Amino acid sequence: MFSATQTSKSQFLDKARQAREERKGYKERERAATQIQALVRRFLCRSQLQRQIRKDVDDFFQACDAGTAKRNALSIFKIARKLLFIYANEDKLRFEKLCRFILASMEVENEPKVWYVSLALSKDLTIPWIKQIKDILWLSCEFLKKLKPDILQDNKLVTLYLTMLMNFTDTSKWKLLRGKENLRPALNRICENIMGHLNQKGFYTVLQILLTNGLARSRPSLTKATLTAVFTLSLRPVVAAHFSDNLLRSFLIHIMSVPAVVSHLNTLTPECMATIQTHDLLRKFILFLSREEQCADICICLEGSHTLCLLGNLIHLGYLNEKVLEEEANHFVKDLTDMLSYCQRYVSQKKSNLTHWHPVLGWFSQTVDYGLNESMPLVTRQLQYLWGVPVIRTLFSDVLSKKLESQEPTPPPSQPTTSQNNLPVKSDRWGSVRNILKPVGGKRVDSAEVQKVCSVCVLYQTALTTLTQIKLQILTGLTYLDDLLPKLWAFICELGPQGGLKLFLECLNNDTDESKQLLAMLMLFCDCSRHLITILDDIEVYEEQISFKTEELVTISSFLNTFVYKMIWDGILENAKGEKLDLFHSVHGWLMALYERDCRRRFSPTTTGCANLKPSLLFQELEKGKRRAQLLLQYIPHVIPHKNRVLLFRNIVTKEKETLGLVETSSASPHVTHITIRRSRMLEDGYDQLRRLPINSIKGVIRVKFVNDLGVDEAGIDQDGVFKEFLEEIIKKVFNPGLNLFKTTSGNERLYPSPTSYIHENHLLLFEFVGKMLGKAMYEGIVVDVPFASFFLSQVLGHHHSMFYSSIDELPSLDSEFYKNLTSIKRYDGDVSDLGLTLSYDEDVMGQLVCHELIPGGKTMPVTNENKISYIHLMAHFRMHTQIKDQTAAFIRGFRWIINPEWLHMFSTPEVQRLVSGDNAEIDLDDLKKHTVYYGGFHSSHRVIIWLWDILSNDFTAEERAMFLKFVTSCSRPPLLGFAYLKPPFSIRCVEVSDDQDTGDTLGSVLRGFFTIRKKEPGGRLPTSSTCFNLLKLPNYSKKSILRDKLRYAISMNTGFELS
Repeated sequence: MFSATQTSKSQFLDKARQAREERKGYKERERAATQIQALVRRFLCRSQLQRQIRKDVDDFFQACDAGTAKRNALSIFKIARKLLFIYANEDKLRFEKLCRFILASMEVENEPKVWYVSLALSKDLTIPWIKQIKDILWLSCEFLKKLKPDILQDNKLVTLYLTMLMNFTDTSKWKLLRGKENLRPALNRICENIMGHLNQKGFYTVLQILLTNGLARSRPSLTKATLTAVFTLSLRPVVAAHFSDNLLRSFLIHIMSVPAVVSHLNTLTPECMATIQTHDLLRKFILFLSREEQCADICICLEGSHTLCLLGNLIHLGYLNEKVLEEEANHFVKDLTDMLSYCQRYVSQKKSNLTHWHPVLGWFSQTVDYGLNESMPLVTRQLQYLWGVPVIRTLFSDVLSKKLESQEPTPPPSQPTTSQNNLPVKSDRWGSVRNILKPVGGKRVDSAEVQKVCSVCVLYQTALTTLTQIKLQILTGLTYLDDLLPKLWAFICELGPQGGLKLFLECLNNDTDESKQLLAMLMLFCDCSRHLITILDDIEVYEEQISFKTEELVTISSFLNTFVYKMIWDGILENAKGEKLDLFHSVHGWLMALYERDCRRRFSPTTTGCANLKPSLLFQELEKGKRRAQLLLQYIPHVIPHKNRVLLFRNIVTKEKETLGLVETSSASPHVTHITIRRSRMLEDGYDQLRRLPINSIKGVIRVKFVNDLGVDEAGIDQDGVFKEFLEEIIKKVFNPGLNLFKTTSGNERLYPSPTSYIHENHLLLFEFVGKMLGKAMYEGIVVDVPFASFFLSQVLGHHHSMFYSSIDELPSLDSEFYKNLTSIKRYDGDVSDLGLTLSYDEDVMGQLVCHELIPGGKTMPVTNENKISYIHLMAHFRMHTQIKDQTAAFIRGFRWIINPEWLHMFSTPEVQRLVSGDNAEIDLDDLKKHTVYYGGFHSSHRVIIWLWDILSNDFTAEERAMFLKFVTSCSRPPLLGFAYLKPPFSIRCVEVSDDQDTGDTLGSVLRGFFTIRKKEPGGRLPTSSTCFNLLKLPNYSKKSILRDKLRYAISMNTGFELS
C-alpha cells in the first residue's frame, strides 16, 4: 500500500512537470509566432514602402521627363530624401538619374527655385540639405572607387559623379550668387564643410584609386576633362586649408604617389601644371619633406613602388621648375636622398622567400604592387630627369661653373705604340688648351660649396645603389656632359690642404658624416669614370681625349693605386663591410679599367707601381699566409714588380711539382714517361702518345727518343734538351697558319684559332692537345716564339667575363681596318639605315658566301641609328668570340689542365704573352755572358769568345742579336728572369770537324781548343747550333772578320738546329 502511494505521487509530479513544460513551450511558440509575424509584417510593410517610394521616384522622373510635373529644388530634395532612405544596389540607375536631375537643375537660367543649391539658403532646410548633399557626394565617391575608366559606360559615369563633386565643393559656378556676392563667404564655408566631411570619409583614397585605375597603364584611359577634374578636386582641400601639413601629407601620399601623374598632367592638362606653379606647390612639397619626421612618415605610409612613383613625380616637377630647383637645391637633394635611402633598406642582392622582383629596384623585401608594373616605364622616364643634362647642370652648378685654367696649345706628347695598334695619337682641341689637372689643395672641406657638392654626390651614389636595374642609365646620364668628370676631378684636387689623396686617406679612418660624404664623392667619381672609360673606344680616349687628357689618367692611376694599396695594406679592407666595401670596389674598379686599357694600349710612361711596397716583405707575408698580402696579390698584383711576380709563379709551379713528387730528391726519383717519336710524323705521334696521359704524367718528366726516316733511333741522350726540341717542333707545326688550326691577324700577324679549323677531323681534340702543350711549355719555363692575338689571350685568361671587358676595344688586335670601319659607323652623322646594313655578317668561307645572323632573324633587321651601337658590339663579339668559341673552349680546357688559371691572375694579357714567348726587352749581353758555359777548350778569355761578344755588342744590330738568340735557343726573346733561368744553360763549344763527324770532346780537342791550335783552317765551316741544348757550336776561327761574316750568314740562313 505504501509503495502504491509513492508511485501515484511521482506520477503526479511528472504530469505536473510535463504540463508546465507544455505551457512554457506554448508560450515560446506563441512568442516566436508573434515575432515572425512582426518580422514578416515589417518586411512586407518595408517592401511595400520601398516599392511605393521607388514607384514615387520613378513616377517623378517620368513626369519630369514628360514635362507634366513642375521641376523645382524642393521636389528634387524630397525625392532625393526618399531615394536615399531606401537606397540599395538595385537603385544605381535611379541614383544616376537623380544626379543628372540635380545637375540639370543647376543649369537652368533665372529660376532660383529650380536650383538645387537654393535650398542652402532656406532657413528650415539648410542643415537637412547639407546632410543630403554630403550623402549624395559620398555615394558618388563610392561609385568612383568601383568604376573602370577604360570601360566606355563606366567612363560616362565617372564624368557624371566627378561633375557632381566639382559643382558642390566649390561656389564658382553657382548661378545663385550672381549679384549676391555677400552670400559667397557663407556658401564657401558650406563647401568647406562638405569637403571636410568627404576628407574624413576617405576622399583622397577615392581619388587615388580613380587616378591609379586610369593612369597606371601604358596608355592613360582618363580624358583631359576627367584628369583636370580629379586634380582640381584633389587640390581644393589643400588650398582651402592654406596648405596645412595634414592636407599636404594626404596630397603627397594619395595624389603625388600615383604613377607618372605629373607626366600625364603635363601632357594632357597644361592648365593644371600652371596651377601647380601658381601655388608654388613644388617648393611647399620640398620644404615639407625636408623635415625628417615628415619624410619618414610619408615613406613608411607608401610601400616601395609608390615611394618610387612619388620620387619620379617630384623629380619631374623639379625638371619643369628650374628656378625653384635652383633656389631649393639643398632641400631637394636631401629629400630625394632620404627617400632613396628608405627604399635602399629593402633592396636585396638576391632572390629569397622574403623578396619580390621589382623592375627598377630589383629584388625588394617589401611587398610590391604588381599592378603598377605596366606604368613603370613612365616612372623610369621621370626618374631619368634626375640624371638629365638640365638637372645635372643645376645640381652640379658649383662644379660646372669652375673654369679650367687654359694654356697655349702644345703639341701632344709622343705616345708609344704597340704592335697591336699603330693608330696615330693626337690630342683633342678641348683637351689641348687646358692645364693638366693635378692635386693642388686649398679648399676647406667644411665650406658650404663643398658640403653642397658632397650632398649631390651622395644623392647620385644612393640612386646607383638603390635603382639597381637602371644603374647603367644613371651612369650614362652622369657621363653625358664631357666636362663634368674632369671638373669634378679638379674639385677633388682642390680639397684639403694638400689636395685629394691625403684627405681621402684620412677619411678612411674616420666615421664622421663629413668623411662619409667626401668618400661618396670619390665613389661617384670612380663609378662614373669607370663607366665612361669602358664605353669610349680607343680613338675617343687617345686621339679625341674625351673628358680626360692621357696625362691626367696617369695622375688618377697613381692616386687610385695608392688609395687601394693603403686600404689593403693598412688592414681596412679585411674588416670592411657596407659602404667601405662598396667604396673599395668602386675605386678598385676604376683603377682596373684604367689598367686594362693601359695594357691594351699604353698611356702611362712606366709600369704602375707603389713606392712603399717592398717585394721581399710581401713574399715573407705570403709565406706566412698573411691576409693583407693575399688581398694585395688578388686585387692589385700589378703594383708588384713584374720580375717578382714571375718568380712567384715559378715558385708556385715548383711547390706543386714537389707536392706531386715530380722533383728528384735524395730518397726518391720522379716517374719518367718515355715516348718514341718519328721525325716525319712528329705531330701525329706526339698527339697519339701524349693526349691520353694522366695529368701527373704530362706535368712530370717526359723523355723523347727520335726515330729517323729509316726507322733507326737517333743518337743522343735526352736530359730535357730533346724534349725541349720536340716541344718546340710540335708548337711550330701546330701554330703554322698553313695547317689551318690557327690564323694570323691582319697587319701584325698574331695567332688566333681558325674559324674553319673544322676541316680537320677531331679538330677540337687537337686544340685541347695544343693547349696542353703550351701549358707544359709554360709549366717547365720553356719560352716559345708564339705571338698570340691579345683578344685570344684575354679569353684564355678569362678576362672576357670581366665587367670591364669590351669586345670593341679588343677588336684592333684582330683587324685594325675592320675596327676603323665599325667605329666609323658609330660616328656616322647621317641616317645609318641608308648604308643598307643588317644585323648579320657575310663571310667568304672557302669560296662560298655564308651569312651569319648576329641575332635570330638578324639578316632581315636593318641597322639604324637606334641600334648601331648594339650592331658594333654584336659584330665585334661575333668575330672574336662566337666564330671560334668551340676552338677557344677546347684550347682553354687543355691549357688549364696544366696551368691553374688562378696562377695567372697576377698577370695582364701582355705579361702572359711574355711568359709564353720571353721578354721583349733588349738582350742583356752582360747577363748572357755571365751565365754562359764553355766546352771544347773555350773559356771566357779565349780570343774567339772575346771576338764573339765584341761582334754581338758592337757590330750586330738589335735585330741581329735577336736572330742570334733564336739561332741558338729557338726563341728570339730572352727569358723573363734573365739567362740564369735558361734551361739548359746557354753554352758555346769549340768544334774542329763537321757535325756528322763530331764525336764530342776529347782530351786532344779540348787542349787544341784551349791553346788555339788548329788541325786545319776552319774558314769554310759555318757555326751551327743545337737548340734543344741551347748550344752554339763555334769553329776556332783565325780572324774576327771571318767569325763575324760566318755568324751573320748562319743566323740569317738559320743554319743549324741539329742534334749532337
